[in-house]
Amino acid sequence: MVQLENLQAAKESGDYSRLIEQIPYAQLLGVVMREDQGQPLFELPFSQHNIGNEHLPALHGGAIGGFLENAALLHLVWARESSEVPRTIDFSLDFLRSGKAQSLYARCDITKQGKRVANVRMTAWQEDESKPVAVARAHFLLS
Repeated sequence: MVQLENLQAAKESGDYSRLIEQIPYAQLLGVVMREDQGQPLFELPFSQHNIGNEHLPALHGGAIGGFLENAALLHLVWARESSEVPRTIDFSLDFLRSGKAQSLYARCDITKQGKRVANVRMTAWQEDESKPVAVARAHFLLS
């Protein structure tokens, strides 16, 4: 459960670290959240422990998927201003190009939100937002 006062304080200050601390896997990955043009922007700062293929080197697909799922969860908490963290119903991920050994960024779009279920699209990129590394779609149970 997210403390609503932490969410309000984060929105006012622009520091979402206290919100991320309440989602252990997001904290483990090192997810960073900030607002950009009035919408959340997520970053997975480069970390050697997120490398899957050391020969390329390339980010591990599981790290990319986990980052996108947590970005969507955080986006829903941010948009709904709810103390309930949504639960994942399903998650579909398409890898479009190799994730280089550098930071990864993501934006989310809530395509439909009902009383109990939300559908979210996520896009991850590195140097150029028009060249996504991965795209994902997920359904979340809201209550």
